[in-house]
Amino acid sequence: MSALAQYLLGQGSEVGGSDRDASPVTLLLEQKNIQVTIGQKAENVPEDATVVIYSDAVSKDHCERVRAGELGIPQHSYFEMLGEVSKGKRTIAVAGTHGKTTTTGMLAKILADARVSPTAIIGSLVKDFGSNYLRGTSDLFVVEACEYHDHLLELSPEVLVITNLEWDHTDWFPSLAAMQETFKKAIVRVPRTGAIVTDPSNPNIASLLRDAEAKVIDYTKEGTYSLRLPGEFNMQNARAAAAAAHLVAPELIQEQIADSLASFHGTWRRFEYKGKTAKGALVYDDYAHHPTAVKATLEALREKTKGNIFVAFHPHLYSRTKDLLDEFSTAFGAADKVYVAPIYAAREVDDGTASSEILAERIRANGVDATALDFAAIETVLGEVGPDDTIMTMGAGDIYKIADALVLRSI
Repeated sequence: MSALAQYLLGQGSEVGGSDRDASPVTLLLEQKNIQVTIGQKAENVPEDATVVIYSDAVSKDHCERVRAGELGIPQHSYFEMLGEVSKGKRTIAVAGTHGKTTTTGMLAKILADARVSPTAIIGSLVKDFGSNYLRGTSDLFVVEACEYHDHLLELSPEVLVITNLEWDHTDWFPSLAAMQETFKKAIVRVPRTGAIVTDPSNPNIASLLRDAEAKVIDYTKEGTYSLRLPGEFNMQNARAAAAAAHLVAPELIQEQIADSLASFHGTWRRFEYKGKTAKGALVYDDYAHHPTAVKATLEALREKTKGNIFVAFHPHLYSRTKDLLDEFSTAFGAADKVYVAPIYAAREVDDGTASSEILAERIRANGVDATALDFAAIETVLGEVGPDDTIMTMGAGDIYKIADALVLRSI
């Protein structure tokens, strides 16, 4: 949403918006002269607005959308509008369950360093750009896509990158097969003159490629790269980005791609080093909220540290926690102690079938010490972690604020 706001501002539109809480993203927008109202109420919507754009977290009965309806202002979801503004451009859409943001950021940096001048809309702040938006002058449009609510089908990419595929967004997709069907539709829609960049040996992807008209590029055939970012999963992200860059900018030589990837600093909330606590413990933060991402991130952290690993995990959605409970219960094997925060409800209502206590109990049953606590208690106990140990805050909600608070207390 915030990257799209910056794009529209650059196109000459007057842009404003609102959010529940202040964050690094709202601060960035204000620095770019986009007014952000903290706190959401009907009067935030001006009578002369020509369009209201909303995220999936904002339902039809939200006070601002109700106000827009009363005023007769057209409303579009974020991805509907992204589909509109990307029409007529050479769109490279990066999709998949894991690694979308990092891969999109890597690809945008490779192309920007090569002076191809892409426009890029990315799901998180990229440290190399100081933003989640990159303004370009060419017709290349690099975007992070999402399958939730079939939003992937709003886009018309020339190149579709699929990093990997696992069952997720369980509140929308009742099964992996249902999710695969959306990806299959997206694959078939890529034109014959385009390309699909993916891992064709992935068992969840292979069968979806049979009816593809576009050529399929196997990103796993790319070589290895020197990266600042840890973990094999980031190497796979780099390979996917490099393969896509070769396609849309064939004049690029391998050394240029390698240099760009070697200097890529990463994105906000993706294995981000935050600093140290007052007692000297290292603090990292990560957006991981799917069991596979949690497991891979903690295993990469384990390779970097010799001390104990303390994890503060913020589960995202009751449905995801419930449907993937078995996978979550075994995802924390590389940790020594896990604190589970209350589930981030987002767009859902608690029906009592999933809770942080249930998840903590299941993690304990698999041999890892886990306790359910609220945010204040988690911050307190993590403040006592010693200098030889490491803290990782994880999740798609507000858990990063604990990491920020722990580091701030050391100043």
